[in-house]
Amino acid sequence: MAEFTMELNDEQKEVRDWLHGFAADVIRPAASEWDEREETPWPVIQEAAKVGIYSLDFYAQQYFDPTGLGIPMAMEELFWGDAGIALSIVGTGLAAVGVLANGTEEQIGTWIPQMYGDAGDVKVAAFCSSEPDAGSDVASMRTRAEYDEAKDEWVINGTKTWATNGGIANVHVVVAVVDPELGSKGHASFIVPAGTPGLAQGQKFKKHGIRASHTAEVVLDNVRVPGSCLLGGKEKLDERLARAREKAKQGGERVKNAAMATFEASRPAVGAMAVGTARAAYEVALDYAKTREQFGRPIIDNQGVAFQLADMRTSIDAARLLVWRASWMAVNGRPFTAAEGSMSKLFASETAKKVTGQAIQILGGNGYTREYPVERMHRDAAIYTIFEGTSEIQRLVIARTLAGTPIR
Repeated sequence: MAEFTMELNDEQKEVRDWLHGFAADVIRPAASEWDEREETPWPVIQEAAKVGIYSLDFYAQQYFDPTGLGIPMAMEELFWGDAGIALSIVGTGLAAVGVLANGTEEQIGTWIPQMYGDAGDVKVAAFCSSEPDAGSDVASMRTRAEYDEAKDEWVINGTKTWATNGGIANVHVVVAVVDPELGSKGHASFIVPAGTPGLAQGQKFKKHGIRASHTAEVVLDNVRVPGSCLLGGKEKLDERLARAREKAKQGGERVKNAAMATFEASRPAVGAMAVGTARAAYEVALDYAKTREQFGRPIIDNQGVAFQLADMRTSIDAARLLVWRASWMAVNGRPFTAAEGSMSKLFASETAKKVTGQAIQILGGNGYTREYPVERMHRDAAIYTIFEGTSEIQRLVIARTLAGTPIR
Protein backbone atom coordinates (compact mmCIF):
# COMPACT_ATOMS: atom_id res chain seq x y z
CA MET A 1 0.00 0.00 0.00
CA ALA A 2 1.39 3.40 -1.01
CA GLU A 3 1.61 6.05 1.68
CA PHE A 4 -0.56 9.09 1.17
CA THR A 5 1.48 12.03 -0.06
CA MET A 6 0.74 15.51 -1.34
CA GLU A 7 3.94 15.56 -3.40
CA LEU A 8 4.07 14.16 -6.93
CA ASN A 9 7.12 12.04 -7.69
CA ASP A 10 9.48 12.84 -10.56
CA GLU A 11 7.70 10.55 -13.03
CA GLN A 12 4.31 12.02 -12.17
CA LYS A 13 5.68 15.55 -12.54
CA GLU A 14 7.05 14.67 -15.97
CA VAL A 15 3.64 13.33 -17.07
CA ARG A 16 1.89 16.36 -15.59
CA ASP A 17 4.15 18.79 -17.46
CA TRP A 18 3.69 16.84 -20.70
CA LEU A 19 -0.10 16.95 -20.33
CA HIS A 20 -0.03 20.62 -19.41
CA GLY A 21 1.97 21.38 -22.54
CA PHE A 22 -0.54 19.53 -24.71
CA ALA A 23 -3.43 21.31 -23.00
CA ALA A 24 -1.78 24.71 -23.47
CA ASP A 25 -0.52 24.23 -27.03
CA VAL A 26 -3.24 22.07 -28.62
CA ILE A 27 -6.44 22.11 -26.57
CA ARG A 28 -6.69 25.76 -25.50
CA PRO A 29 -6.15 27.32 -28.93
CA ALA A 30 -8.99 25.17 -30.30
CA ALA A 31 -11.40 25.58 -27.39
CA SER A 32 -13.43 28.56 -28.55
CA GLU A 33 -13.85 27.24 -32.11
CA TRP A 34 -15.21 23.85 -31.11
CA ASP A 35 -17.41 25.34 -28.40
CA GLU A 36 -19.03 27.52 -31.07
CA ARG A 37 -19.30 24.66 -33.58
CA GLU A 38 -20.78 22.27 -30.99
CA GLU A 39 -19.13 19.37 -32.77
CA THR A 40 -16.74 16.58 -31.82
CA PRO A 41 -13.17 17.97 -32.20
CA TRP A 42 -11.83 15.10 -34.32
CA PRO A 43 -8.55 16.87 -35.24
CA VAL A 44 -7.71 17.43 -31.57
CA ILE A 45 -8.54 13.83 -30.66
CA GLN A 46 -6.30 12.74 -33.53
CA GLU A 47 -3.44 14.86 -32.18
CA ALA A 48 -3.99 13.33 -28.75
CA ALA A 49 -3.79 9.88 -30.34
CA LYS A 50 -0.56 10.75 -32.16
CA VAL A 51 1.24 11.65 -28.93
CA GLY A 52 -0.24 8.75 -26.96
CA ILE A 53 -2.76 10.56 -24.75
CA TYR A 54 -5.81 9.14 -26.52
CA SER A 55 -5.06 5.49 -25.83
CA LEU A 56 -5.95 2.76 -23.39
CA ASP A 57 -2.29 2.31 -22.48
CA PHE A 58 -2.01 5.85 -21.19
CA TYR A 59 -5.10 5.67 -19.00
CA ALA A 60 -4.18 2.22 -17.75
CA GLN A 61 -0.81 3.54 -16.60
CA GLN A 62 -2.48 6.35 -14.70
CA TYR A 63 -5.23 4.11 -13.30
CA PHE A 64 -2.74 1.61 -11.88
CA ASP A 65 -0.55 4.30 -10.29
CA PRO A 66 -0.26 2.97 -6.70
CA THR A 67 -0.47 6.48 -5.24
CA GLY A 68 -3.90 6.96 -6.82
CA LEU A 69 -2.85 10.39 -8.12
CA GLY A 70 -2.33 9.48 -11.77
CA ILE A 71 -5.94 9.85 -12.90
CA PRO A 72 -6.81 13.02 -10.94
CA MET A 73 -3.58 14.67 -12.05
CA ALA A 74 -4.29 13.82 -15.69
CA MET A 75 -7.92 14.94 -15.49
CA GLU A 76 -6.98 18.26 -13.90
CA GLU A 77 -4.46 19.15 -16.59
CA LEU A 78 -6.63 18.17 -19.56
CA PHE A 79 -9.71 19.95 -18.20
CA TRP A 80 -7.55 22.97 -17.39
CA GLY A 81 -7.16 23.17 -21.17
CA ASP A 82 -10.88 22.99 -21.94
CA ALA A 83 -13.67 20.91 -20.46
CA GLY A 84 -15.56 20.17 -23.68
CA ILE A 85 -12.54 19.03 -25.67
CA ALA A 86 -11.11 17.14 -22.69
CA LEU A 87 -14.37 15.24 -22.25
CA SER A 88 -14.22 14.29 -25.93
CA ILE A 89 -10.73 12.91 -25.30
CA VAL A 90 -11.50 11.01 -22.10
CA GLY A 91 -15.12 10.02 -22.82
CA THR A 92 -14.17 6.76 -24.50
CA GLY A 93 -12.48 5.74 -21.26
CA LEU A 94 -15.88 5.30 -19.59
CA ALA A 95 -16.82 2.55 -22.03
CA ALA A 96 -13.33 1.04 -21.92
CA VAL A 97 -13.45 0.79 -18.14
CA GLY A 98 -16.83 -0.92 -18.42
CA VAL A 99 -15.30 -3.60 -20.63
CA LEU A 100 -12.16 -3.93 -18.50
CA ALA A 101 -14.21 -4.31 -15.32
CA ASN A 102 -16.72 -6.83 -16.64
CA GLY A 103 -15.42 -8.39 -19.84
CA THR A 104 -13.49 -11.58 -20.52
CA GLU A 105 -9.92 -11.45 -21.82
CA GLU A 106 -11.20 -12.22 -25.29
CA GLN A 107 -13.77 -9.40 -25.13
CA ILE A 108 -11.16 -6.95 -23.86
CA GLY A 109 -8.78 -7.88 -26.65
CA THR A 110 -11.52 -7.70 -29.28
CA TRP A 111 -13.43 -4.55 -28.42
CA ILE A 112 -11.14 -2.06 -26.72
CA PRO A 113 -8.85 -1.63 -29.75
CA GLN A 114 -11.97 -0.89 -31.80
CA MET A 115 -12.95 1.82 -29.32
CA TYR A 116 -9.82 3.86 -29.94
CA GLY A 117 -8.75 3.02 -33.47
CA ASP A 118 -5.35 4.50 -34.25
CA ALA A 119 -3.79 7.88 -34.92
CA GLY A 120 -4.68 7.65 -38.61
CA ASP A 121 -8.30 6.63 -38.02
CA VAL A 122 -9.46 7.49 -34.51
CA LYS A 123 -12.65 5.93 -33.14
CA VAL A 124 -14.73 6.70 -30.05
CA ALA A 125 -16.89 4.63 -27.73
CA ALA A 126 -20.00 5.39 -25.68
CA PHE A 127 -21.12 4.19 -22.27
CA CYS A 128 -24.92 4.12 -22.20
CA SER A 129 -26.48 3.90 -18.76
CA SER A 130 -28.73 6.91 -18.00
CA GLU A 131 -32.31 6.95 -19.23
CA PRO A 132 -35.04 9.60 -19.46
CA ASP A 133 -36.59 8.28 -16.23
CA ALA A 134 -33.48 6.75 -14.62
CA GLY A 135 -30.54 9.03 -13.87
CA SER A 136 -29.44 8.86 -10.27
CA ASP A 137 -32.17 6.29 -9.65
CA VAL A 138 -30.48 3.40 -11.48
CA ALA A 139 -32.98 0.92 -10.04
CA SER A 140 -35.65 2.51 -12.26
CA MET A 141 -33.87 1.55 -15.49
CA ARG A 142 -36.30 0.33 -18.15
CA THR A 143 -34.05 -0.85 -20.98
CA ARG A 144 -34.53 -4.62 -21.17
CA ALA A 145 -32.34 -7.39 -22.53
CA GLU A 146 -33.95 -10.77 -23.09
CA TYR A 147 -32.07 -13.91 -24.03
CA ASP A 148 -33.10 -15.82 -27.15
CA GLU A 149 -31.68 -19.21 -26.30
CA ALA A 150 -32.48 -20.77 -29.67
CA LYS A 151 -30.29 -18.25 -31.49
CA ASP A 152 -27.89 -17.47 -28.63
CA GLU A 153 -28.73 -13.79 -29.01
CA TRP A 154 -29.74 -10.99 -26.68
CA VAL A 155 -32.62 -8.75 -27.75
CA ILE A 156 -32.33 -5.22 -26.33
CA ASN A 157 -35.08 -2.59 -26.26
CA GLY A 158 -35.00 0.84 -24.67
CA THR A 159 -33.74 4.41 -24.88
CA LYS A 160 -30.57 5.75 -23.32
CA THR A 161 -29.89 9.43 -22.80
CA TRP A 162 -27.03 11.78 -21.94
CA ALA A 163 -24.62 9.39 -23.66
CA THR A 164 -21.24 10.93 -24.40
CA ASN A 165 -20.45 9.92 -28.02
CA GLY A 166 -23.88 8.32 -28.23
CA GLY A 167 -24.81 7.41 -31.80
CA ILE A 168 -21.43 8.35 -33.29
CA ALA A 169 -19.46 5.69 -31.41
CA ASN A 170 -17.84 2.71 -33.06
CA VAL A 171 -18.70 0.68 -29.95
CA HIS A 172 -21.57 1.23 -27.50
CA VAL A 173 -21.52 -0.36 -24.06
CA VAL A 174 -25.16 -0.59 -23.03
CA VAL A 175 -26.40 -1.33 -19.52
CA ALA A 176 -29.74 -3.15 -19.52
CA VAL A 177 -32.04 -4.95 -17.10
CA VAL A 178 -31.99 -8.75 -17.30
CA ASP A 179 -33.81 -9.42 -14.00
CA PRO A 180 -36.19 -6.61 -12.92
CA GLU A 181 -36.71 -8.16 -9.47
CA LEU A 182 -33.11 -7.53 -8.43
CA GLY A 183 -33.01 -3.76 -9.00
CA SER A 184 -29.52 -2.54 -9.88
CA LYS A 185 -28.10 -6.02 -9.26
CA GLY A 186 -30.25 -7.33 -12.10
CA HIS A 187 -28.34 -5.30 -14.68
CA ALA A 188 -25.84 -6.51 -17.26
CA SER A 189 -23.66 -4.77 -19.84
CA PHE A 190 -23.61 -5.49 -23.57
CA ILE A 191 -21.44 -4.56 -26.51
CA VAL A 192 -23.44 -3.07 -29.38
CA PRO A 193 -21.28 -2.29 -32.42
CA ALA A 194 -22.03 0.61 -34.76
CA GLY A 195 -24.30 -0.40 -37.63
CA THR A 196 -26.20 -3.00 -35.64
CA PRO A 197 -29.81 -3.07 -36.95
CA GLY A 198 -32.16 -1.27 -34.57
CA LEU A 199 -29.40 0.94 -33.07
CA ALA A 200 -29.93 4.63 -33.81
CA GLN A 201 -28.99 8.04 -32.51
CA GLY A 202 -31.91 9.92 -31.06
CA GLN A 203 -31.87 13.56 -30.10
CA LYS A 204 -28.48 15.28 -30.07
CA PHE A 205 -28.53 17.72 -27.17
CA LYS A 206 -27.62 21.39 -27.62
CA LYS A 207 -26.02 22.08 -24.29
CA HIS A 208 -25.26 25.05 -22.06
CA GLY A 209 -21.62 23.97 -21.68
CA ILE A 210 -19.11 21.26 -22.65
CA ARG A 211 -20.39 21.86 -26.17
CA ALA A 212 -17.40 20.27 -27.92
CA SER A 213 -18.46 16.95 -26.41
CA HIS A 214 -21.15 15.08 -28.33
CA THR A 215 -24.11 14.14 -26.11
CA ALA A 216 -27.14 12.32 -27.47
CA GLU A 217 -29.88 9.77 -26.96
CA VAL A 218 -29.31 6.21 -28.12
CA VAL A 219 -32.39 4.27 -29.25
CA LEU A 220 -32.40 0.46 -29.21
CA ASP A 221 -35.31 -1.08 -31.09
CA ASN A 222 -35.18 -4.88 -31.08
CA VAL A 223 -31.42 -4.75 -31.26
CA ARG A 224 -29.98 -8.25 -31.51
CA VAL A 225 -26.41 -8.98 -30.47
CA PRO A 226 -24.66 -12.36 -30.24
CA GLY A 227 -24.35 -14.04 -26.86
CA SER A 228 -20.63 -13.23 -27.02
CA CYS A 229 -21.52 -9.53 -26.65
CA LEU A 230 -22.71 -10.02 -23.05
CA LEU A 231 -19.77 -8.74 -21.01
CA GLY A 232 -18.44 -11.53 -18.84
CA GLY A 233 -20.49 -14.22 -20.57
CA LYS A 234 -23.74 -16.02 -19.76
CA GLU A 235 -22.30 -18.43 -17.20
CA LYS A 236 -20.81 -15.64 -15.14
CA LEU A 237 -24.06 -13.66 -15.35
CA ASP A 238 -26.16 -16.61 -14.18
CA GLU A 239 -23.82 -17.16 -11.21
CA ARG A 240 -23.94 -13.47 -10.29
CA LEU A 241 -27.72 -13.31 -10.49
CA ALA A 242 -28.03 -16.41 -8.32
CA ARG A 243 -25.80 -14.85 -5.66
CA ALA A 244 -27.73 -11.58 -5.84
CA ARG A 245 -31.04 -13.39 -5.37
CA GLU A 246 -29.67 -15.17 -2.32
CA LYS A 247 -28.29 -11.95 -0.84
CA ALA A 248 -31.56 -10.19 -1.53
CA LYS A 249 -33.33 -12.81 0.57
CA GLN A 250 -30.85 -12.28 3.40
CA GLY A 251 -30.91 -8.51 3.29
CA GLY A 252 -31.66 -6.42 0.23
CA GLU A 253 -30.17 -3.22 1.56
CA ARG A 254 -26.70 -4.74 1.62
CA VAL A 255 -27.04 -5.42 -2.10
CA LYS A 256 -27.98 -1.82 -2.82
CA ASN A 257 -25.16 -0.43 -0.73
CA ALA A 258 -22.63 -2.58 -2.56
CA ALA A 259 -23.76 -1.02 -5.83
CA MET A 260 -23.48 2.47 -4.36
CA ALA A 261 -19.90 1.78 -3.32
CA THR A 262 -18.98 1.34 -6.99
CA PHE A 263 -20.19 4.83 -7.80
CA GLU A 264 -18.33 6.24 -4.80
CA ALA A 265 -15.00 5.07 -6.17
CA SER A 266 -15.48 6.81 -9.57
CA ARG A 267 -16.49 10.25 -8.33
CA PRO A 268 -13.04 11.68 -7.46
CA ALA A 269 -12.14 11.69 -11.18
CA VAL A 270 -15.05 14.05 -11.85
CA GLY A 271 -13.89 16.15 -8.92
CA ALA A 272 -10.48 16.41 -10.58
CA MET A 273 -12.11 17.63 -13.80
CA ALA A 274 -13.85 20.36 -11.80
CA VAL A 275 -10.58 21.35 -10.13
CA GLY A 276 -8.98 21.78 -13.55
CA THR A 277 -11.74 24.09 -14.78
CA ALA A 278 -11.72 26.10 -11.54
CA ARG A 279 -7.95 26.49 -11.64
CA ALA A 280 -8.08 27.67 -15.24
CA ALA A 281 -10.62 30.38 -14.42
CA TYR A 282 -8.71 31.45 -11.31
CA GLU A 283 -5.49 31.86 -13.28
CA VAL A 284 -7.21 34.03 -15.89
CA ALA A 285 -8.75 36.18 -13.16
CA LEU A 286 -5.45 36.49 -11.27
CA ASP A 287 -3.55 37.58 -14.38
CA TYR A 288 -6.29 40.04 -15.28
CA ALA A 289 -6.36 41.51 -11.78
CA LYS A 290 -2.61 42.10 -11.87
CA THR A 291 -2.68 43.91 -15.22
CA ARG A 292 -6.06 45.68 -15.29
CA GLU A 293 -5.81 49.18 -13.84
CA GLN A 294 -8.60 51.30 -12.44
CA PHE A 295 -8.19 54.54 -10.47
CA GLY A 296 -4.49 54.46 -11.18
CA ARG A 297 -3.61 51.04 -9.77
CA PRO A 298 -4.07 47.32 -10.55
CA ILE A 299 -7.44 46.07 -9.37
CA ILE A 300 -5.74 43.35 -7.30
CA ASP A 301 -4.72 46.16 -4.95
CA ASN A 302 -8.39 46.57 -4.09
CA GLN A 303 -9.34 44.48 -1.10
CA GLY A 304 -12.65 43.41 -2.63
CA VAL A 305 -10.84 41.77 -5.56
CA ALA A 306 -7.87 40.47 -3.58
CA PHE A 307 -10.08 38.73 -1.03
CA GLN A 308 -12.07 37.03 -3.80
CA LEU A 309 -8.85 35.67 -5.29
CA ALA A 310 -7.72 34.48 -1.87
CA ASP A 311 -10.97 32.58 -1.39
CA MET A 312 -10.80 31.15 -4.91
CA ARG A 313 -7.29 29.77 -4.42
CA THR A 314 -8.13 28.38 -0.98
CA SER A 315 -11.20 26.55 -2.29
CA ILE A 316 -9.30 25.10 -5.26
CA ASP A 317 -6.52 23.75 -3.06
CA ALA A 318 -9.03 22.30 -0.60
CA ALA A 319 -10.94 20.64 -3.45
CA ARG A 320 -7.76 19.11 -4.85
CA LEU A 321 -6.80 17.69 -1.48
CA LEU A 322 -10.22 16.07 -1.04
CA VAL A 323 -9.94 14.58 -4.54
CA TRP A 324 -6.42 13.27 -3.91
CA ARG A 325 -7.42 11.76 -0.58
CA ALA A 326 -10.39 9.94 -2.08
CA SER A 327 -8.34 8.78 -5.08
CA TRP A 328 -5.63 7.39 -2.81
CA MET A 329 -8.25 5.65 -0.66
CA ALA A 330 -9.93 4.08 -3.71
CA VAL A 331 -6.77 2.67 -5.27
CA ASN A 332 -5.53 1.34 -1.93
CA GLY A 333 -8.79 -0.31 -0.96
CA ARG A 334 -9.59 1.97 1.95
CA PRO A 335 -13.34 2.00 2.66
CA PHE A 336 -15.22 5.26 2.23
CA THR A 337 -16.68 5.20 5.72
CA ALA A 338 -17.72 8.85 5.49
CA ALA A 339 -18.52 8.86 1.74
CA GLU A 340 -15.20 10.52 0.98
CA GLY A 341 -15.71 9.93 -2.75
CA SER A 342 -18.93 11.92 -2.74
CA MET A 343 -17.34 14.56 -0.51
CA SER A 344 -14.60 15.18 -3.06
CA LYS A 345 -16.99 15.38 -5.99
CA LEU A 346 -19.46 17.61 -4.13
CA PHE A 347 -16.90 20.14 -2.93
CA ALA A 348 -14.92 20.26 -6.17
CA SER A 349 -17.97 20.68 -8.38
CA GLU A 350 -19.47 23.41 -6.22
CA THR A 351 -16.05 25.10 -6.12
CA ALA A 352 -15.86 25.10 -9.92
CA LYS A 353 -19.25 26.79 -10.25
CA LYS A 354 -18.39 29.41 -7.64
CA VAL A 355 -14.85 30.14 -8.79
CA THR A 356 -15.79 30.52 -12.46
CA GLY A 357 -18.56 32.90 -11.45
CA GLN A 358 -16.13 34.92 -9.35
CA ALA A 359 -13.74 35.05 -12.31
CA ILE A 360 -16.44 36.64 -14.46
CA GLN A 361 -17.08 39.18 -11.72
CA ILE A 362 -13.41 40.12 -11.49
CA LEU A 363 -13.19 40.60 -15.26
CA GLY A 364 -16.40 42.65 -15.19
CA GLY A 365 -17.97 43.30 -18.56
CA ASN A 366 -15.07 41.58 -20.31
CA GLY A 367 -15.76 38.42 -18.36
CA TYR A 368 -19.30 38.32 -19.67
CA THR A 369 -18.16 38.29 -23.31
CA ARG A 370 -16.85 35.43 -25.40
CA GLU A 371 -13.66 37.39 -26.02
CA TYR A 372 -12.44 36.00 -22.71
CA PRO A 373 -12.54 32.31 -21.76
CA VAL A 374 -14.08 32.60 -18.29
CA GLU A 375 -17.58 32.88 -19.76
CA ARG A 376 -17.12 29.48 -21.40
CA MET A 377 -15.52 28.02 -18.28
CA HIS A 378 -18.52 29.13 -16.21
CA ARG A 379 -20.91 27.42 -18.62
CA ASP A 380 -18.77 24.28 -18.59
CA ALA A 381 -18.56 24.20 -14.78
CA ALA A 382 -22.32 23.82 -14.41
CA ILE A 383 -22.16 20.18 -15.53
CA TYR A 384 -20.02 19.06 -12.60
CA THR A 385 -22.85 19.53 -10.12
CA ILE A 386 -25.13 17.42 -12.35
CA PHE A 387 -23.43 14.40 -13.91
CA GLU A 388 -22.06 11.41 -11.99
CA GLY A 389 -24.66 12.23 -9.35
CA THR A 390 -26.02 15.72 -8.66
CA SER A 391 -24.83 17.75 -5.68
CA GLU A 392 -28.11 16.89 -3.99
CA ILE A 393 -27.42 13.18 -4.44
CA GLN A 394 -23.89 13.62 -3.07
CA ARG A 395 -25.26 15.29 0.05
CA LEU A 396 -27.81 12.50 0.42
CA VAL A 397 -25.10 9.84 0.15
CA ILE A 398 -22.86 11.61 2.65
CA ALA A 399 -25.66 12.22 5.14
CA ARG A 400 -26.98 8.68 5.02
CA THR A 401 -23.49 7.24 5.26
CA LEU A 402 -22.81 9.26 8.38
CA ALA A 403 -26.18 8.30 9.83
CA GLY A 404 -25.74 4.65 8.99
CA THR A 405 -29.05 4.55 7.15
CA PRO A 406 -29.64 2.78 3.80
CA ILE A 407 -28.73 4.55 0.56
CA ARG A 408 -31.58 3.76 -1.81
